[in-house]
Order: sequence, then structure tokens, then C-alpha cells
Amino acid sequence: MLQYYDPNKNSQPGQVIDPRRDYGTPAISIDADETVQLVTLSIDGQEVKMPEGTSIMRAAAHLDINIPRLCATDSLQAFGSCRICLVQIEGRKGFPASCTTQVEEGMIVRTQSQETAKLRRNIMELYISDHPLDCLTCAANGDCQLQDMAGTVGLREVRYGYHGENHLDAVKDESHSYFTFDPAKCIVCSRCVRACEEVQGTFALTIDGRGFESKVSAGQNEAFMDSECVSCGACVQACPTATLMENSVIENGLPEHDVVTTCAYCGVGCAFKAEVRGDQVVGMVPFKGGKANRGHSCVKGRFAFGYSTHKDRITKPMIRNNIDEPWQQASWEEAVEFAANKIKTIQKEYGSDSVGGITSSRCTNEETYLVQKLVRAAFGNNNVDTCARVCHSPTGYGLKTTLGESAGTQTFDSVEKSNVIIVIGANPTDAHPVFASRMKRRLREGAKLIVADPRRIDLVKSPHIDSEHHLNLLPGTNFALLNALAHVIVREGLEDKEFIELRCEDDAFLHWKEFISDPKNSPEAMAQGHWSAGRAHYCSGKTLWKSR
Repeated sequence: MLQYYDPNKNSQPGQVIDPRRDYGTPAISIDADETVQLVTLSIDGQEVKMPEGTSIMRAAAHLDINIPRLCATDSLQAFGSCRICLVQIEGRKGFPASCTTQVEEGMIVRTQSQETAKLRRNIMELYISDHPLDCLTCAANGDCQLQDMAGTVGLREVRYGYHGENHLDAVKDESHSYFTFDPAKCIVCSRCVRACEEVQGTFALTIDGRGFESKVSAGQNEAFMDSECVSCGACVQACPTATLMENSVIENGLPEHDVVTTCAYCGVGCAFKAEVRGDQVVGMVPFKGGKANRGHSCVKGRFAFGYSTHKDRITKPMIRNNIDEPWQQASWEEAVEFAANKIKTIQKEYGSDSVGGITSSRCTNEETYLVQKLVRAAFGNNNVDTCARVCHSPTGYGLKTTLGESAGTQTFDSVEKSNVIIVIGANPTDAHPVFASRMKRRLREGAKLIVADPRRIDLVKSPHIDSEHHLNLLPGTNFALLNALAHVIVREGLEDKEFIELRCEDDAFLHWKEFISDPKNSPEAMAQGHWSAGRAHYCSGKTLWKSR
């Protein structure tokens, strides 16, 4: 069995989550081989053990104690601006924010008291005093965290009135095709700004102004469509009010239910909740439980779902006897019987191997599995293929030959534990933006980036990202550099002998080692034979990093 690296395989207490819940703050980052120190504390009389570094808010959530919050969500780092999540800690003065206060051994926390309740109501009162009171006609009515928290803290009146200066007349920004920005409903919690920074890494949003003049601003105080916004939807998903709303929800209303599905676009395999109202898809929200995207998305998966209800979409079976006839609508029973009879007729006349099946690269693994099962079990042959093989057969062959399985050796989560990342012959920011966002987050945390590509892609140098090295190679010299790198590793004894002993066949490894040790594979020899002056490094690869 192929061994692969999964940083989450040894989950600690407080790490395993229900993807449909919001725990307020993220779980702490733990390596698979790391043992974390647990601390015991009491929250509202209930004892819980949590890893060091966990917030009180998250610890409480694991006890099903939901502390009120507005600026906190578990997809973003704790910020502590809304002050709704105040708690009391025995032996401490004041009312610290539970989102930014970490658990400690023996800590005794009270989340409910007359004092905290009064403070929360007072704070909520200030928010509502500068907020439109149009809840019944608001597009987010029933799905608004501000509305929910006002009820949770028991707000019943606003003593400050609605006269004087306010932001209720702020002009909507309807420039974007997919969502509307209504600054009159903004509470300046910064969740949208932080989502753009932490999750997407575009930094298209900021808080402009100070104090009462503070406001969310796109780009250089411009319309969303004129800014650097890449339309990933992270800000819309993070917004706790109706400030940022999908136009599809504004037009069609809130969804009645949702179904978890897989995005049909690129090969990253992002999980989404298809939000449905009747037979109408009103939204595609990235699913936090998706192991590829972890609750993030790109513009295509998030907003380009119009094909699901497009007038040209075929929703019922169509049959015809030959290409000269027009298509005829049929029932599913008629279509299945028609197809089965045609396949049997062809096999009877030309033999069992005369038919087969092919699946699209946009199909899920499960769908492709069902097609091959049909071909092998019902058709009685092995004539099955997928269009993905056309460009990925070298990848599968190489992995199968070297590793024993034609599969990757790491999960997407592993990029968040990497110290050095090499991008080989690919442009992830354009081709696989969700993976690129996760990678850029790790780069901003200090990981080093090496880009091997003839092109000067965005990752070489762009705002907030700067590669350590750009290996500006000559096309076609991929294996030359890979062999040169392997030559240096073997020559200088840098190989992981224990890893090799556990996973490699001795004879095969020694045969390869003899080949790669040949001086003709040295960097010096390769440079003379393959590269022009000034082009000294290159790496090559396929699968997720393959460019077309």
C-alpha cells in the first residue's frame, strides 16, 4: 500500500469537527507526528480538555456552549473587535473576549451572568442604532447573524434613537455581476477584509478611514468590479449581515435545503453545498468539510452555476436511430431499453469487444467507477477509458513505476506544513486557484517558493508573494535538471537511507543509483549539454501542476 503524508491523521482532542458547525475560531495547527499538551478547564461548570493555544470560544463550542459573536468565525484567525463574546474568568479582572483568550490549566470560565448579559446588550444596542430596520424585507432575513445575535443577547429596545449622523444612506455598489455590496448594513467587523487576506490572499479589501468614518473599501476606494477582486466569494461567505449578498439570493430568496456535491470544473475536486429553493439552485457555497478546498472556492465553482437551470440544458433522455434523425424525447425506461438493445445488437453482430465506455475528466471518481463496472460486468470486456488519460497517462505510468501506485503521495493539507514548495511547469493561480490560495497562505507564513517554468507566472513576483528562485529554463530540459538534482543528492550522500530501505527494492535502487551517479548526469555536464548561459535550474511535473 502506498504510504502518503497526511498532517491530520493523528487528530488531537479539539481538532475533529462537524463541518456544518462554526466553532468561532480555528483549531490550532498540529503536525501528524506532534504530541500537543492538553489543558483542563471548566466552562459553565463543565470540564473539558483542549490543546494549548485553543481559544475559550472554541473550547466552549465543543461543549455545545455557543458564545454570542459577530466578528469571529472558524475560517479566520481571532480578531476580537465586536466585543459580543465577552466572558468572565475567575481570578481575573474585566471581561476578556473569548475569541482571543486562550485556555489555561485550571481556568474557570463563566459565559453567562447578569454583568455579561448587560454588556452584550449595550454593545448590540450600539450596532443596531446605526443599522437599517428593514429586517422583514431584507434579503438575509432568517439568515443574518446580526439578527440572530440581537435575539440571543435579548435586545428589546434601542435607547439612542436613529437621529443624528449615521450610515443609513450609504450608496449600494451593484457593479459586480454576482453579488451586491450594501455599506448601509455594514458593521465593520472586518470579516470580509480578513477573508480576502487570510483565505484568498488577494488583499483587495481594506478598512478605509478611522472611527466613525471607518468603512469597507474595495481597492483604492473604488467599485468591486474595478478593484483587484477575483470574485472568489470568500467575503460574501464571511459576511455576518446582508452587506454582501449573492444576487441570486436577492432575486430568488433564501434556500430551503442544501445538498453536498463536487464542483464540475477543474480537477481540484472542491466540495460545495448546492443550496436549493424548489427546483432552483440559488447558491453554491463551498463546504467546510471538503478536504480539497476546506470551505474556499474560486469564481467558477462559487458563482458560475447558471448551467444547472439553463434553457439549453438537457434534463430528459433523448434518443434517435441515426445521426440523420432528429432527437426524440423519451422516458428513462425507454432510453435505457433502447440503449441496451442497441448495445446487444452491436455485440451480437461484431463481438463482445465491439463496444466500450469512456468518461469525462469532469466526472467524479465515483461516476467513473460506475461506468467501468458497467463495461466490465455488463458489456463483458475491459474497453473502458477516461479522457483524463490523454494528458495524464505519463503521470500515471511514472507514479506506478516508481511508487507502486499511480496516486499522489500527499494530501492538499500537507502544503500548509511545507517549508519549501516547488512549482514545476504550472500556473496554479490561474489553473487551480483554490489550491493556489492555500499555497500562498503558507508562503506568507514564511515558506520558500521555487518556480521552475519558462514563463514568468504570477507566483514569480506579485503583491505579497515573491518566489525565492525562478528557474527560467529552456523548454524540454525537465529531466536534465531532475537528473542533475538527483545526482547531487546521491553524490553528496543526502538521500534518506532509512526511507529508501523501507520503501525501495534493493536491486532496483542500486541500479538507479549507478545510473544517476554517472558524471554525465552532473549539473556541470547537463549545463554544457542542454542549457544556455544564465539558465541554471529547472524542475518538471504533471497532475495538479500540469499546465496545458
